[in-house]
Amino acid sequence: MLTHKDIDFKPLEQRLNYEFKDKTLILQAITHRSYLNEHSDFEYDHNERLEFLGDAVLELVVTEHLYRNYPNPEGELTNWRAALVNAKTLAGIAQELQFEEYLLMSKGEAKDKNTKARMYILANAIEAIIGAIYEDGGWDASKKFIDDYILALLPDILKNKLYIDPKSRFQETAQEMLGITPNYKVLKESGPDHKKEFTVGVFLEKDLIAVGSGTSKQEAQIAAAEAGLEAKKWNVNQ
Repeated sequence: MLTHKDIDFKPLEQRLNYEFKDKTLILQAITHRSYLNEHSDFEYDHNERLEFLGDAVLELVVTEHLYRNYPNPEGELTNWRAALVNAKTLAGIAQELQFEEYLLMSKGEAKDKNTKARMYILANAIEAIIGAIYEDGGWDASKKFIDDYILALLPDILKNKLYIDPKSRFQETAQEMLGITPNYKVLKESGPDHKKEFTVGVFLEKDLIAVGSGTSKQEAQIAAAEAGLEAKKWNVNQ
């Protein structure tokens, strides 16, 4: 298992397109708090303070870009910003950068893949990297990273209306293309009351289009709608 003593940062820096002057910042940015529990010899802090800083830098860079380049009303800009900085988007960027293999976590966290928790760990690490770049190289360096990897997604988000939540997108498209309003049904409930798991199906009339699961009915409906968009190939505008 990877430890902080084994890491060669060069490949990661090449993917980030940024070379750190202070390597302790990149080391701290990839360190999840759980890692410290198993490595008492680790000299540095985990990444949550850098994440706090990076979150603020990210929001300001994105907000400034939208404000200066789009005359749209505040409500629309807010939705666009949310689509750019949410955990799913940031986790996707982390995966694109093959960032996960560098994360320092406890053995338990490292084994727990394909979960919502892992998505948030990846998203938080991207924010921590932004904070680390800001600390190491200042505003221009962090802005360049955000421009290259996050704001670059904006044209696709706008073209495919990914700023609209999946349930609304699925409903609007179904009504526009088929004249049908989707409906959702709970297909299965499992787990104890404090840790319920819901499986929900999205239907067009009597046809089951897709299923999704989540820890609440609303979350499961959103997952089902996302799967429905994929199943119907409605994620890209016709």
